[in-house]
Amino acid sequence: MDSAANEQAASQPNSYTFSKEEHLCSKRLIALLFSKGSSFNLYPLRFVYLTPQELPPGSTQVLLSVSKRYFKRAVDRNRLKRQMREAYRLNKQALQQHPGQAPRLLGILYIGKEKKSFQTIQKKLISGLERCVNK
Repeated sequence: MDSAANEQAASQPNSYTFSKEEHLCSKRLIALLFSKGSSFNLYPLRFVYLTPQELPPGSTQVLLSVSKRYFKRAVDRNRLKRQMREAYRLNKQALQQHPGQAPRLLGILYIGKEKKSFQTIQKKLISGLERCVNK
């Protein structure tokens, strides 16, 4: 790449990232999400979402979870979480295109009892993100 292309790439924020600020880590916000949030299932994923009024405007914070009940081995849980994280990272523009309608808190839980392919996870995640925006 030439220097002009490098400068252009450096000046544009990378929208294909999943930064620490986008991770939902606060126990208070997680409790709020699960107590007051709305949810729906798109097997093998469950989406829980909420737009609380007390939060300052900003990007969506996301929680990813895989049940230890069905996947006893950590390597299986970690692989599914990596696949979900990658699918979200590649398709989160659906939320960013509608900032006023997008949920502020989003939980994506893997509720399936068997491992699914990345393509299946990605297809369901795209459908779920669109449904969250169009609620």
